[in-house]
Amino acid sequence: MRTLLIGMIWVYQKVISPLKRPTCRYYPSCSEYALWLFSYSNFWYALLFSLRRILRCNSLFEGGIDYPIISKRITPIFGSPRLIKVWLVPLCPQKDWSAKGKFYLIKSMKVVQC
Repeated sequence: MRTLLIGMIWVYQKVISPLKRPTCRYYPSCSEYALWLFSYSNFWYALLFSLRRILRCNSLFEGGIDYPIISKRITPIFGSPRLIKVWLVPLCPQKDWSAKGKFYLIKSMKVVQC
């Protein structure tokens, strides 16, 4: 299912999106946001937050920069596993395609115990 949705987003970006003028109020665009979420997080989480983002992409909301937030479980050498939320920020957005798929992981300050 994840692969199907990623394929549908890719078709939208390559075929449908170039035919219309850019209207997304956010950076990265809603389709890019959804693509990153489906590639790097849980399917249901990605679906929920992608739909939430698409519903917010209208004239009633301000828009702006809104990078996806993903949760990663880490296991430190000493201690219990932790669930850490990080922002996915592209290493070099839209300029250097050799860096595609490389992101800075910026940790939020709130740590949730598992």
